[in-house]
Amino acid sequence: MSFTPQFFTTAESLVDSLDKKVLVVLRDGRKVIGVLRSYDQFANLVLQDSLERIYVGDAYGDIERGVFIIRGENVVLLGEIDGDLEDSLPLQQLSVEEILQRQREEAEEKARKDRLRSQLLRKQGFCVDFADNDLY
Repeated sequence: MSFTPQFFTTAESLVDSLDKKVLVVLRDGRKVIGVLRSYDQFANLVLQDSLERIYVGDAYGDIERGVFIIRGENVVLLGEIDGDLEDSLPLQQLSVEEILQRQREEAEEKARKDRLRSQLLRKQGFCVDFADNDLY
């Protein structure tokens, strides 16, 4: 008699990630890194020693958040972080102020490009209607 391993596709599959460092991508695009301490059947998460990581180009900045509770419906992606691989990435760490400034500049540039694209599409007769910040 052979044993076939079970693969869980529900919140039960998170049991292997308990007490490990994880990255959670939220519906609004934010990325939160922390130690997964608890979860429930709705995939609500509790992260300890968490930080919000902001990426801009080849740089990143971390904003400390402490204990972070995430409602399950806001989770897009959850994955364990390999500490060795994380340390070897060619990314430059910036201060919170610097990364927020770069993020604002990037958002302004994106908004400018989106306005231009919308104007061009409207001239061609297309209707441009979409949600900007919901990655769900």
